[in-house]
Amino acid sequence: MAATDAVRTDDPTRRAPAPLAADPAVLRAFLDGPHAAVRDEVRDALVEHAALLDERLDLPRAELRRRVRDLVVEIGSSGRAAHGFPREYGGGGDIGASIASFETLAYGDLSVLVKSGVQFGLFGGAVLQLGTRRHHERYLPDVLTGRLLGCFAMTETGHGSNVQALGTTATYDPDTDELVIRTPDDASRKDYIGNAAEDGELAVVFAQLEVGGEGHGVHAVLVPIRRDGEVLPGVRVEDCGAKLGLEGVDNGRLWFDDVRVPRENLLDRFATIDPDGTYRSSIENPNRRFFTMLGTLVQGRVSVGGGAVAASKVAQEIAVRYALRRRQFEAGAGSEETLLLDYGMHQRRLLPLLARTYALSCAQQEVARRLHEVFSHDTPEADDRARRALESRAAGTKALTTWHASEAIQECREACGGAGYLAANRFAALKADTDVFTTFEGDNHVLLQLVAKGLLTDYSSDFEDLDQFGMVRFVTGLAVDTLVERTAAHQLLERIRDVLPGGRDSWDTEAGILDPDYQLAMLRFREEHQIAGVARRLKAGVGAGTPAGEVFSAVQDHVIAAARSHVERLVLEAFVERVRAEPPSPSRDVLAALCDLHALATIEADRGWFLEHGRLSAPRSKAITREVSALLRRLRPVALELVEAFGIPSEVLGARDLVGP
Repeated sequence: MAATDAVRTDDPTRRAPAPLAADPAVLRAFLDGPHAAVRDEVRDALVEHAALLDERLDLPRAELRRRVRDLVVEIGSSGRAAHGFPREYGGGGDIGASIASFETLAYGDLSVLVKSGVQFGLFGGAVLQLGTRRHHERYLPDVLTGRLLGCFAMTETGHGSNVQALGTTATYDPDTDELVIRTPDDASRKDYIGNAAEDGELAVVFAQLEVGGEGHGVHAVLVPIRRDGEVLPGVRVEDCGAKLGLEGVDNGRLWFDDVRVPRENLLDRFATIDPDGTYRSSIENPNRRFFTMLGTLVQGRVSVGGGAVAASKVAQEIAVRYALRRRQFEAGAGSEETLLLDYGMHQRRLLPLLARTYALSCAQQEVARRLHEVFSHDTPEADDRARRALESRAAGTKALTTWHASEAIQECREACGGAGYLAANRFAALKADTDVFTTFEGDNHVLLQLVAKGLLTDYSSDFEDLDQFGMVRFVTGLAVDTLVERTAAHQLLERIRDVLPGGRDSWDTEAGILDPDYQLAMLRFREEHQIAGVARRLKAGVGAGTPAGEVFSAVQDHVIAAARSHVERLVLEAFVERVRAEPPSPSRDVLAALCDLHALATIEADRGWFLEHGRLSAPRSKAITREVSALLRRLRPVALELVEAFGIPSEVLGARDLVGP
């Protein structure tokens, strides 16, 4: 991966690279990052409760839910859920440690992971980020220890991603100094709410706030729903029933029939109601206030992305270990049957997934680092640009990590043949329990639209006021040439001239395929070319008199493609930077080879686009494929070390039929 590797891969005089050797401990330190001790703490706890992974197969749903609830309460009482909360309420004040803990928990039962996320991340996080000191002092100590279980009641049957259009209302009654919570129709019932069906006692309810006959948009209100296990008057609860997975989580539906709560139950960090009934907010623009409020909850997206990567690691370790044990077909007459991982196609199936997992782990650590930096300030408004950049990066990374988990788990299941279909070998649970991650904390396609909006507006000061129609109007207010300059697509070629001695004409001949600057330049060109293309299409459509909504719908596929290309470039940058920061060692050489494999496999997967846009010739495209195959052969001898580095305890990995004792 070093610049010294910048040679033609089709050069017959090229010397074969030295064999790779890896130390799993070095690779594990690379993946664990700065919170290795926290991850080890969770690993030890998972071993203590590993039996649940086997027992859950035979437990009735009610018993499984009880076991999961008890484990979540134990996590709280042990203090392992408090890493990211302020010290004055029993926390550790380290958001990065909180993310690391959550990610590692995903090696075990995912119902425990998700219920913990609901309790401590969503419910506790909303109280922390949207409430003020009186809410913190009253509720957080009990939330963090699991003594008070709660819900995050945002999603409605009729409104999922479109949170601004929620139907639930919270109307201020000045005569009683109370807020009246009402569900006007079944489309406005709170749906898929974790902890609602059985265990939740208090809910953070997102509703349209009305004060003095005037609507102020969506706000969050604390609403009690149970006391001593009994549903309170005015609250109606219904179990969502059997799901595709995560049967240990008690998802439910909530209706509120004019439930009254004190005015002080409004989580009032960004807006409050004075005792005289006056509504006040430090953020005058209602759209900006709404997006600022949601922006404080970004930790949920970061956590889901990390959990997805960790769950995919479980599947990949099982599949790789199986491929190192299972033999099939003789290589020659009278010879021993061949290990699955010695087949080139099997390497093609598994090793690029491993490389992408390492890359996404680096990207995830970078998002967690930025999350900690932004929220270490007293207020997230302190640096609007950094906060908006974090929201965009978290949204895009979550999309790619959760899609990767779905793809990797499925491919690994298939790579284990019929044995992978047995529930005892974990793939059934991994597939079912992670499938919802692609829509948890925002549908992935909607999240990529958020990423694209940020790219098109270049983090305009009006960023938070723009819905999809506002984005179209914003872009059409710019001259196309100006926007192209902003995206710097043409300036990229100038940067390429700095990288390639022969300039643009040498793109396909002089740049080393294993040069990370070349790899990054390829992804950056694709990203910026696509952004400029979206801008042109938006402007042309509106210029032709087409309604803004139709214009956006017509170019939506281009919008998603540009956003995805942007995030893929960020992922590769994070991987390259982390590898470059590693001290020289045999393990660093392995990481460099993994980074090359990830970069070239990404380019290869979209070779059609690069060929169409003059960034690849047919010979160069073939050379990249040959290099990918060469990298697979180089990495094959260290495949076991690559998965051992995940640090998944054998008691937790399970799948004894596949991986052995």
